[in-house]
Amino acid sequence: MRARHVPRRTCIGCRQEFPKRELVRIVRAPTGTVDVDLTGKAAGRGAYLCRARDCWTAALRRGMLAGALRTAVPADDQAKLERFRDTLSPTPEPANQ
Repeated sequence: MRARHVPRRTCIGCRQEFPKRELVRIVRAPTGTVDVDLTGKAAGRGAYLCRARDCWTAALRRGMLAGALRTAVPADDQAKLERFRDTLSPTPEPANQ
């Protein structure tokens, strides 16, 4: 039996590669809004962040997210992403593989 292919993505904060389902997708919608896409299927340009609060802080402060999404992140969307970041634990729990 063949092993199933597991898509992998790179966290823009720490530059480590993870299975796609372990990361959180941030999407720039066609309307220009930036939001968290928990389904991973929303239309628009996406970027991935791991569930480590430090990665989110770095990506938001250093402009990594804006660069990956190729747009400036509006202030209200930035605040929404920061609120989501605050719900994450400081140290991510290892995923079952």
